[in-house]
Amino acid sequence: MKVVILGSAHPLRGGIAAYNERLARAFATQQDTVSIETFSLQYPEFLFPGTTQYSSQPKPNDLTIHVSVNSINPFNWIIIGWKLRQQKPDILLLKFWLPFMAPCLGTIARIVKSNKHTKVISILDNIIPHEKRIGDTVLTQYFVNSVDAFIAMSDSVYRDLSTFDNRKPRLLHPHPLFDNYGDSVDKKNAIHALNLDASKKYILFFGLIRDYKGLDILLKAMATDALRHSDIHLIVAGEYYANKDEYEQLIQALDLQNKLVLHTHFIPDDEVYKYFCAADMVVQPYKHATQSGVTQICYHFNKPMIVTNVGGLPEIVPNNKVGFVVAPDEYAVAQAIITFYSENKEQDFIQHIVEEKKKYSWQAMVEKVKSFLQ
Repeated sequence: MKVVILGSAHPLRGGIAAYNERLARAFATQQDTVSIETFSLQYPEFLFPGTTQYSSQPKPNDLTIHVSVNSINPFNWIIIGWKLRQQKPDILLLKFWLPFMAPCLGTIARIVKSNKHTKVISILDNIIPHEKRIGDTVLTQYFVNSVDAFIAMSDSVYRDLSTFDNRKPRLLHPHPLFDNYGDSVDKKNAIHALNLDASKKYILFFGLIRDYKGLDILLKAMATDALRHSDIHLIVAGEYYANKDEYEQLIQALDLQNKLVLHTHFIPDDEVYKYFCAADMVVQPYKHATQSGVTQICYHFNKPMIVTNVGGLPEIVPNNKVGFVVAPDEYAVAQAIITFYSENKEQDFIQHIVEEKKKYSWQAMVEKVKSFLQ
């Protein structure tokens, strides 16, 4: 088949770009012709909360990536739409995660599928955003109306889609394994690579720091008596996309400076393995969620998890099998961490992870996308 993925990819960085690039490779292994149309401008700088939108990694030499789409220029949308319309791909594949992108993606999709050949399929990260703004509903409806079929990666998103549409084809399929961050290394070697004290135990909070991800809950958990007086340390690895001062003030107030390893910058793809391999487990204390790419990195590195019972997280983290599912509360999180160590759960969880992760293949996602054309 001829497939065009419209969305983030190199030179842009982040989880959406990594997902699109990995999915393109999965199509290519089935001998499909696949290209990616990525953004020349994804977000205006004044709307972007991080330090840079761009990757420091070299361009992938095995992918066809065109840097062409301006998210805020309607004239550009028309040009790109007509270009893709004439190419007549069998599938135009769109990742949707934010209403801000709806006018751009929805307009291009409408133009492309006017060729009466291309089917527009969207893989939904979210349909209702974590951080709500005025106009979200109108923008999302515009996007939904342009799409022929949907794949939701969590049950909560699948149900949320009914807010906007009840008629179009849809299916539920989990986020595939993020296996594009290199191979595992020995825990001691990873700890050494990060210049950490090998006599300590480490848990990990990984990813962009947004308020809904509940880092404050985990910090308060680390301040409970049982964890404060243990040899368990928390690595925080990820860039602030929230108010940095509030978190730093909380750390000071809780007197946690000696319990934390703060690498609060964007973690390049080729360094991700160090953090996951150095940690005994990964904690995702989200206050609300749909699904998370972090869980699929955990599966790749055979890393036990603690997640909260919000959104789609419990769907992919079987409780007391590959980790713990707890309430989004510092005491519940703290107790799960203590239980993990006191009951020596690591090896038991790893054995189950090895089996559980077999269901999260990229080829299965490709087959789900193609199923809409049958």
